[in-house]
Amino acid sequence: MSNLAVGATIDPGHASDDPSRRDFIHIAAIAAAAGGAASVAWPFIDQMNPAADTLALASVEFDLTKVMEGMQVTIKWRGKPLFIRNRSAAEIAAAQKDDNAPMKDPAKDADRVKAGKEQWLILIGTCTHLGCVPTFGGGDWGGWFCPCHGSQYDTAGRIRKGPAPLNLALPDYAFLSDTKVKIG
Repeated sequence: MSNLAVGATIDPGHASDDPSRRDFIHIAAIAAAAGGAASVAWPFIDQMNPAADTLALASVEFDLTKVMEGMQVTIKWRGKPLFIRNRSAAEIAAAQKDDNAPMKDPAKDADRVKAGKEQWLILIGTCTHLGCVPTFGGGDWGGWFCPCHGSQYDTAGRIRKGPAPLNLALPDYAFLSDTKVKIG
C-alpha cells in the first residue's frame, strides 16, 4: 500500500521542484548555449589568422657578405626595420666592458648575440619607448640614438639613457652558413 493518506492528491507541479535537478537543467542549458556561441564565433575568429602566403613571408634570408665590418644594413621585416650590424672589435669590446654597468633592462652582450658570431648583432630597429627608428652613432655610448625623445642605446642595443624602458628587441634568427642568416 502507499504512504498517501486517504483522499490525498498528488500535485504534479511540485514533484519536479527538486533543486539538484533544476540546477542540472540550468547548467546543461548554459553549457549548450556556450557551445553554440563558440561554434558560431569560431569561423569569425579563425579568419583573422594570417594567410599562408603571409606566413611564408614571416622569415627572410640575408647575405651577410653585403655588410662590411663596422657597417649596418637596414632591411624591412614584418613591416618593421631590422638592423643587421657587423660590429667592429672596438664595438664588441665596449659592449662587453659594460656588461655589469647599471641598466634599466640588464643584459649581457653574450645574451644578445650568437656564440661564435659576436660581430653580428641583429635587432628590430624600433625604439621601445614610442616605436621611432633610432639612428646609429649617436649618444654617449656610441650605439643607437632615438632623436624623438632622446633614448640612447649602446653597441649591444641595450637601453642606457632616456625614456625607453627596454633594450632594442631581438628577433629569432639562425645562421644558415658563415655568410647567410635566416631571420624569423
